[in-house]
Amino acid sequence: MRITRTGGGHGRRTATLATTVLTASALLLTGCSSDDDSDSSDANGNITLKVADFGQFGYKEAGLFAKYHELHPNITVQEETTANEQDYYPKLLQQLNTGSGLADVTGIEVGRIKEVVDTQSGKFADLSKTINVNDWVSWKEKQATAKDGTVIGAGTDIGPMSLCYRKDLFEKAGLPSDREAVAKAVAGGWEDYLKLGEQYKKKAPSGTYFMDSASAMYNAVVSSSSQQYYDADGKPVYKDSQSVQQGWNLAAEAAGKKLSQGLPQFTDAWNAALRKGTVATVACPAWMAGQISINSGDSFKGKWDISRAPGSTAANWGGSFLAVPKSGKHVKEATELVKWLTAPEQQAAVFKAIGVFPSNKGAYELADVKNAKLPYFSDAPIGQIYAEEAKSIPEAVLGAKDGVIKDTISNQINNMEKRGTKPADAWKSATESIDKALG
Repeated sequence: MRITRTGGGHGRRTATLATTVLTASALLLTGCSSDDDSDSSDANGNITLKVADFGQFGYKEAGLFAKYHELHPNITVQEETTANEQDYYPKLLQQLNTGSGLADVTGIEVGRIKEVVDTQSGKFADLSKTINVNDWVSWKEKQATAKDGTVIGAGTDIGPMSLCYRKDLFEKAGLPSDREAVAKAVAGGWEDYLKLGEQYKKKAPSGTYFMDSASAMYNAVVSSSSQQYYDADGKPVYKDSQSVQQGWNLAAEAAGKKLSQGLPQFTDAWNAALRKGTVATVACPAWMAGQISINSGDSFKGKWDISRAPGSTAANWGGSFLAVPKSGKHVKEATELVKWLTAPEQQAAVFKAIGVFPSNKGAYELADVKNAKLPYFSDAPIGQIYAEEAKSIPEAVLGAKDGVIKDTISNQINNMEKRGTKPADAWKSATESIDKALG
């Protein structure tokens, strides 16, 4: 399984639905961007549109590029995929700065969109002229909107939050295992989640832990707030942010009470823990279900379930955009492709294929989304769970270095879990490193 780690823990992951089986080869498709700026068209008017992206956007798995060629016989879409977004983004910035090597359509991860909007928006086509941006959940559109009103990115997926849990381990620990009962138990918020963890620990099956990572819980807590690391004026306020303080304190409590296995997500140790079945809960944005099912394997199918996330405030973790560089040879055709790829029917097809949740509101009423269930997770009605969450996610203020701040804090939470670093010392180290990075 290809992992794509991005700034601040945002990422594109996959979920396998009942109608789709993803093979290793499908998940390991990689490529490299072309530096050829020549016009990709021939004398007969046939053109090739290059789409540069990272991780897994799901278009090939959903058969969308082949379908687009059927609808537009003169257009062939060539996808150039970079496995790791941390490799992809620096190259994109280099291409923007030099004006060379850019694809006709390029993906941008949500953890990068603010920096691109603030520093590179003039190099992208204004999609608001051809795409109805009101089709997306409102906060998604605003993330890609520059100060002059230019919209440089069309929303692909989002990451509405839920709670993935092992219902068999809950039963062995004497906890409620029905998804509605679990939702009720944590309805008061992440504080209730920790209380449930203390109950679990009292009768926990040998060798198991309530959660995988306190840093993952921290990210989920912060993701439910409109103010996270920056204020509306672009000033870093992470030291005084209420959501950061709440998330940090809860993470410190979880670490101190040994409620977590202390495994940074997407590492080999984290994958192994899922495979061995030692983790009872995972903070679960929509794309996380695929990671759990793939790493846990067939032996745990039907033992996992999905409930609503703790608390009454919705949260989003992850998501991306498609943008069209102005320097492309086929800007009009590329814009039409982006419009089509982000329309409800195509976003629903991607959700059906790999499980990333649509940002286009029109997709929520389509059968492939509305009626979607995950057999691996005890037929959890993910279409209903995630659509309900998505409609009430607050608009978050994004900052240019959100990823740096979140990664640094997460690393120090991991130190509290694995090294026993005292919370005050860990916070001091985090703030010193962040301030240095921010200059």
